[in-house]
Amino acid sequence: MTTTTNEAPALIRYRPTGLDAAPEVNALLERLGLGPFAPDGLTAFGGRNDNWAGTTTRGQQVFVKTVARSSDGSRPEIDRALAFEASAARLPAGSPLRTPEHLGTDRAAAVSAFRLLPGARSGSEVALDGDFDEELCREAGRAVATLHAMEPVGGPASTGQAAAFGVPGPADPAGGTAEAVIDTGEAPLPPMRWLRAFPWSEVQDRSMAQIAAWKLVQDDAEVVAALHRLRERERTAPHTPAHCDLRFDQFIVHGGSLYLCDWEEFRWADPARDVGAFVGEWLFQATYSVFAPTGEAAAGDTVALGFDLTHQEIVERGTAGLRRHLPRVAAFWAGYTGWRTPDPELAERAVGFAGWHLFDRLIATAQAHAVLNPVARAAAGIGRTLLLNPAGAVPTLRLTAPAAAPRRTAATSGSPR
Repeated sequence: MTTTTNEAPALIRYRPTGLDAAPEVNALLERLGLGPFAPDGLTAFGGRNDNWAGTTTRGQQVFVKTVARSSDGSRPEIDRALAFEASAARLPAGSPLRTPEHLGTDRAAAVSAFRLLPGARSGSEVALDGDFDEELCREAGRAVATLHAMEPVGGPASTGQAAAFGVPGPADPAGGTAEAVIDTGEAPLPPMRWLRAFPWSEVQDRSMAQIAAWKLVQDDAEVVAALHRLRERERTAPHTPAHCDLRFDQFIVHGGSLYLCDWEEFRWADPARDVGAFVGEWLFQATYSVFAPTGEAAAGDTVALGFDLTHQEIVERGTAGLRRHLPRVAAFWAGYTGWRTPDPELAERAVGFAGWHLFDRLIATAQAHAVLNPVARAAAGIGRTLLLNPAGAVPTLRLTAPAAAPRRTAATSGSPR
């Protein structure tokens, strides 16, 4: 881990891909008038996309990342991110939804540049250190509520209906202006076709533990039916702008404030997806706290230790972890409902998505392992319970009536962020 000169903790850094293999990065920075990256001190953060963080020759601290292009040449991830930037530009100054400043995008090269927040910490790191406290959770709730109340540029959509908003987007340094159109397509997860069978091409890229995790889903007719019901409820639910890939590592903490980033899955969707994902992150933390019953635990640090625990120990430690984290869930919900009035069934759908989130995180963390450990199976059991009886879990997870009337129901135009 590196630190800034004032010893502020920073995100975990990695050696970045050589810029000679990605000339489009410095080309974008040059066109934006920022100057190319200075080679000294250039680093990268974790993630599935190539990225670079450092200072340019003109003294600008910048973060640049690339995203994948589809085989047909389209750039859906860049387009979704640009749609968010076009809409978020209308948020008033002081909005609870903070995001790193977007400096520019080369849509053709699928590269975007952002203002670097030096010394920032990822939400995952903050959670594992025990510092993602109730106040930060309340702040996260206000930020997500602001996102869900935001009107995409071009006008609001009628409740429960999908609509596209085509508007001029941020300037494309490669030439012209990108059109920002909010994606109204169905979110990809859970992949419903995979509930029946795994494509052979996907089997080859999965670990044995991941295949075993998928079998827990595929072999459970009740879970499969519950996921289909959740999808049907989602289709008829009121839709809003939504992040649709919400995890702790999509948050960063800088200067005591919380920022939300990574908008490649931004779309017009059921807001319960985001609420459920945040709740699911804490449930996942609670489940894996069996490895460190007196403090916070990382889901991937000591997975093998689950084999040394009895079922009773897993239950007791997981219950203790849940007791620690429920106040954080309640604080998030208080922040959310204090800023936006949810539809009457949002909490119940969110519990269902929290159940899916546990399966999703279980599958993701199983990538590096050959077998599922007992704690992983316990996480799947919790996910199953939530999917089969979401209404029953609403009060347990403290997603009950808001404590106060919301102060705002929709973002209004105002000064840019």
